[in-house]
Amino acid sequence: MTSIAVIDYDMGNLHSACKGLEKVGATPKITDSLADLEKADAIVLPGVGSFDPAVRQIRARHLEEPIKKAIESGKPFLGICLGLQILFDASEEGEEPGLGIIPGKVRRFRSEPGITIPHMGWNQLHFTGPDHPLWRGLAIDPRVYFVHSYYVDPLDPRVTAATVTHGSQTVTAAIARDNLVAVQFHPEKSSENGLQILANFVNGVRELAYSPR
Repeated sequence: MTSIAVIDYDMGNLHSACKGLEKVGATPKITDSLADLEKADAIVLPGVGSFDPAVRQIRARHLEEPIKKAIESGKPFLGICLGLQILFDASEEGEEPGLGIIPGKVRRFRSEPGITIPHMGWNQLHFTGPDHPLWRGLAIDPRVYFVHSYYVDPLDPRVTAATVTHGSQTVTAAIARDNLVAVQFHPEKSSENGLQILANFVNGVRELAYSPR
């Protein structure tokens, strides 16, 4: 049984993420308990909403240090949507400092003729790290579901695992660094492609759990 702690910080529909994880055989638990984060095989940080309220809630629930420690310990960690953005240093959306786990900034899409902001709906991922385990079993340039007005801009381009193009702007859509992966799109709303991505994450957790120490 693969236990996954889904962090509750009162931002977004946690139940959709849990349903997706359950469909691929994991046992998710919505929690803000330090003990639960420590016991879980992996951690998922979902989120919908605005940057400043999100990081305030993380800090109000004393979750910042446990999140950092879990990632530093090598525990598999998946950020989704806002859960990707708050891993960065700062955002053009607000004034609060982010968690600073990934150096870089969250930026707003530039207005240009013919595109809408927010970037909302189905769009194609372009893999920059096509061999990453998160992408196993996916076709080239799979379509996934986005809803966002801001995107992450990492200082180190090597952490970018996939990009997406909206209008003339090609931006980071997923990052990967060691045990940490995070995506701007919603895998739980991305049909079979999204379930495959969640299954790949869960399978990676299992492989780590059963590998010799």
